[in-house]
Amino acid sequence: MSIENIGRVAEFLLVEDNPGDVRLTCEALTESKVKNNLSIVGDGMEAMAFLHREGKYADAPRPDVILLDLNLPKKNGLEVLAEIKADSNLKRIPVVIITSSEAEQDVLKTYDLHVNCYVNKPVDLEQFIKVVQSIETFWLTIVKLPSEIMD
Repeated sequence: MSIENIGRVAEFLLVEDNPGDVRLTCEALTESKVKNNLSIVGDGMEAMAFLHREGKYADAPRPDVILLDLNLPKKNGLEVLAEIKADSNLKRIPVVIITSSEAEQDVLKTYDLHVNCYVNKPVDLEQFIKVVQSIETFWLTIVKLPSEIMD
């Protein structure tokens, strides 16, 4: 988040079906020094409805960063990533894969689909919180995001 956006609330979209990981991500972002709002959806179909502002998500905020799990019901993370990166209105939103998969095939597939970064979920609870906070710090205080995302 550049200097002109300090004080603005950062918008995260978490696409995660595991309640424990949702809770830990909420905790990590709550403890953060950056003001943020976390929207949560539990599957890939909901993620796309949220991003397209369809149905109950008609008033959904445009996320600054998407935290996307790969192993999702209804539509998996690879399918969601492919749709986001193929959509001219969404493709500039940074997508961070945060998953338990360490498969090299998954890493390669996500980068082929233009993911912004791939992070393995740590098993250790404290380390999980540190990883989420590091993602937030990097994307919201160090990186310069396109202004259309910051609107």
